[in-house]
Amino acid sequence: MRKRSAPPIPVAPAAALLGVGALLAASATAYGSSPGPAPAVARTIDVSTAAQLESALSAAEGGDTIRLADGTYRGNFKATTPAGAAERITLAGSAKAVLRASGGYGLHLNGASYWTVRGITVTGGHKGIVTDAANGVVLDSVTVHGLDMEGVHFRKSSKDGVIKNSRIHDTGRDGSGMGEGVYVGSAGGTGDKSDNVQILHNTIGPGVGGENIDIKEGTTGAKIIGNTFDGSGLTGAHYDDSWADIKGNKVLVENNTGKYTRNNGYETHSQQPGWGCGTIFRGNRSDLSGASGPNRYGFHITNHNASTCPVTISGDNKVTGGRGIATPGVPVGQAPERPRPGGPQTPQPQPQPGR
Repeated sequence: MRKRSAPPIPVAPAAALLGVGALLAASATAYGSSPGPAPAVARTIDVSTAAQLESALSAAEGGDTIRLADGTYRGNFKATTPAGAAERITLAGSAKAVLRASGGYGLHLNGASYWTVRGITVTGGHKGIVTDAANGVVLDSVTVHGLDMEGVHFRKSSKDGVIKNSRIHDTGRDGSGMGEGVYVGSAGGTGDKSDNVQILHNTIGPGVGGENIDIKEGTTGAKIIGNTFDGSGLTGAHYDDSWADIKGNKVLVENNTGKYTRNNGYETHSQQPGWGCGTIFRGNRSDLSGASGPNRYGFHITNHNASTCPVTISGDNKVTGGRGIATPGVPVGQAPERPRPGGPQTPQPQPQPGR
């Protein structure tokens, strides 16, 4: 015997006009549950005073943009709220929007993952921009200068950070040799895993009173690409006598240009066993004219071992002045084959989501 179909359920006219989302919400309410929260609405928060900036930093949510008017904001500013990779928090302004500190840090991103800082200037104080345990931070087109110590510091395992298209100069004014332009990781151990930091297309120097870039032991995968270095501020204190000192692993140093150094262009060291290894140097242009240190090499490699701690120096690196391309005994290879037009292209470095 055939089963008869159930008669259609009458639909009220008002319900018939509801969209699918509204019907689902109505159904959920009818059965005693509430619909999920509505997606956050991105906000633009305009600020023009230091007090307004402090308030905006503390109340920021994913998707927000804090927009600074031109002017001077005096104080030590801190952000602690993490955003999601898909809903970043942006702090933006022109170079005339100036955070001016007196002691301490100009801008401290403390656990504030997935923030973008764009366009502003940070000056005064001991350190410029510091990220602590903050992943995916992007510093874009910022100016950092006039500091007692380093300009930008990624530390406490701040992974996947990016600084690009920025200018850093006149750091380390206290003369201690602690004025690195960009500092990645922490000295004295390997617990700081500030990995995959990308330092791209920046101008670092003059007046940087430490290495332009210092990559510490414990960190892996840094990329130093397309930067312009000026080492005229090197003091020689704490061995700061080169544009970049690399003690982390698997670092790529590519297409950078440097001038004015006390001794060498780039150096690698093993401050901890198994570190300072796997660096690749290619396509860099180094002018060592005027260097007066004991070595004066484009690449002073102190720890090369082909099997346990390799360092690769491509033949397309160019060095003028000084005593040669590399420390004697360190091999310099042929120039790598470049991608042909229309063929596979080298992927451009992208920010990863997510002392």
